[in-house]
Amino acid sequence: MPTRQSPLPIASNGARLRVLFAGICALILTVGLARFAYTPMLPVMHREAGLTTLAAGWLATFNYAGYITGALIAAAVGNLRQKFVMYRIGLVLAVVTTAALGFTDNTAVWAVLRFVSGLSSTAGLLLASGLALNWLIRHGHRPELGLHFTGLGLGIVVSGLAVGAMMDRLGWAQQWVGLGLLGLVFFVPAWLWLPSPAASGPLGGAGVKTAVVPPPRRWMVLFIAVYFCAGFGYVISATFIVAILDKLPALADKGGWVWVIVGLAAAPSSFVWDRLARSMGDLQALLLAFGLQTVSIILPAMTLNLPLNLLSALLYGGTFVGIVSLTLTLIGRSFPDNPAKAMARLTLSYGVAQIVAPAMAGSIAAQTGSYRSALVITAVVMLAGMGLLLVMLRDTARQAQPN
Repeated sequence: MPTRQSPLPIASNGARLRVLFAGICALILTVGLARFAYTPMLPVMHREAGLTTLAAGWLATFNYAGYITGALIAAAVGNLRQKFVMYRIGLVLAVVTTAALGFTDNTAVWAVLRFVSGLSSTAGLLLASGLALNWLIRHGHRPELGLHFTGLGLGIVVSGLAVGAMMDRLGWAQQWVGLGLLGLVFFVPAWLWLPSPAASGPLGGAGVKTAVVPPPRRWMVLFIAVYFCAGFGYVISATFIVAILDKLPALADKGGWVWVIVGLAAAPSSFVWDRLARSMGDLQALLLAFGLQTVSIILPAMTLNLPLNLLSALLYGGTFVGIVSLTLTLIGRSFPDNPAKAMARLTLSYGVAQIVAPAMAGSIAAQTGSYRSALVITAVVMLAGMGLLLVMLRDTARQAQPN
């Protein structure tokens, strides 16, 4: 039976910040550049590389298929040293697959590269998170990753600024190579400052039972369905928001800057949603985040008004990281004896939505010449998720009532 790892001497605050900074850099590289740079690059890929709307949707689908594959592999590996090796391999793949997109215009090769870059994104989102958390626990620091997850928003800012800066100077191929070279800046601290685990085996406490009673099966089934809806809503905007807003006359060829707005809103959002959850409850905060994200999705479908579309970008950036952090925090607290298994089930649901939704949106946009119908469908899916959350709130209230 696994045993709790022994604590190590309390490390300095400087060491803690270095570890967290390594995690931030890993997120900027593996998610912000290797995964998210595709979003502001879509308009220039359409114009210069001949990428069709249908192919764009399928490339996004391959990327998210890579992510879900990586997530399942990461969940199946319990040995921390093996996870550390996988983490470093992911860093290398993120740099290579980003730069390599500029060396070919073959759609099939692009699909393979996007799949592998999706695979690499688990290095920042899952592996770096777990390794950093393990280090914090074993060195006597609070197991909090709010600072770590600012890397998601900062990654969006970095990719948006980089694409915007290169847009008028370089062609699409040179921009991808430039993004890969930029990734090396974040590769170095991500590689050097996240230390190798002091001991192999699962994260400390894996064999220690707690007194927490897991929620009933119905609760978990509902939550899996809720997170599927969240994945659907997240991925449509993550993939197509720049291409959608780039078509507005006031933002013609400048849609990439909208991606920067999304990132600026996303960077501090995990702190904001944590505080809201403390004051109003986890499910209530999640319901509010769903509602605001639904508004962000429907606005571009209903109006060409520039301020309202910029508001859409702000709302999206301010909610999608919050939904992920609220969900994973709640599921970890609800299943403390085996959080990895519960998170893996949720990740699978979220990932399936990310595979299905871009292909659907790309197909609809190719047939209609507009993303409007895809956005409306996505808003309906998010509303369904809100309905499921209301059912969960009702069930929770009933269970809290004395018999």
